[in-house]
Amino acid sequence: MNNKGKKRNTGSQKPDRKEFSRKPKKFGFSKKRTPSKQPQSDNLIRINKYLADAGVCSRREADRLIESGVVKVNGEVITQLGTKISPSDKVQYGGQTLKREKLQYLLLNKPKGFITTVDDPQNRRTVMTLVENACKERIYPVGRLDRNTLGLLLFTNDGEMTKKLTHPKFGVKKIYHVFLDKNLKKEDLDKIAGGIQLEDGFIKPDSIAYATRENDKKQIGMELHSGRNRIVRRVFESLGYNVIKLDRVFFAGLTKKDLPRGKWRMLKEEEINLLKRLA
Repeated sequence: MNNKGKKRNTGSQKPDRKEFSRKPKKFGFSKKRTPSKQPQSDNLIRINKYLADAGVCSRREADRLIESGVVKVNGEVITQLGTKISPSDKVQYGGQTLKREKLQYLLLNKPKGFITTVDDPQNRRTVMTLVENACKERIYPVGRLDRNTLGLLLFTNDGEMTKKLTHPKFGVKKIYHVFLDKNLKKEDLDKIAGGIQLEDGFIKPDSIAYATRENDKKQIGMELHSGRNRIVRRVFESLGYNVIKLDRVFFAGLTKKDLPRGKWRMLKEEEINLLKRLA
């Protein structure tokens, strides 16, 4: 057969120049497509976050609940971590249907004489009475201040954030203004700065200093992240000092500015974002 004049396909043949003249395709769809009837991904939420938003627990704890088979979605037990659900799905835990509430964040300047608990069998005044009309969602205090301690106390129904803000490993910054019954000796201030051994373990503040530049050595500023019970009072009591007034003036980036004693306010969006970055 005469192959003269026919092109041979050797596999190394150069592509048609037209191939090089085509514009590169852009990522994405070039044609309109019919919208899917499936729920949009923006509307879906991981089930562990749903449980956290409902105030059940933190996301990590929610994962354990899911794996144990105690969570149902639309009547079916869900054990697969990472499962996403729609806001219209029926989620049940412990036989109760959960509702994903709007997350609320409130800051109170706590006055003296109120205990930090949701309710009290002895009918003492609790901090909940100070914020009972703040929002329709049920909020809870983050950590606690003892009855005679003043200052900043955060409330929220964000279970995940509460867990992180109260866990020692996250090192949430707290600053206290301490008023003593007598001047704090320089050597005792240095002892506290170096760390004090208490009955429940060693404690060392992040920083400590006299609060004023005057000769008043009864006022002390103390920064620490420990959440142990009555820790500030016990530190000074171990050295023979009595705390006559204790005021938490800083908590996780929040201050008492423009917040009178006994009053509360909802957090601003930028403050909420700050807490989320910290936690």
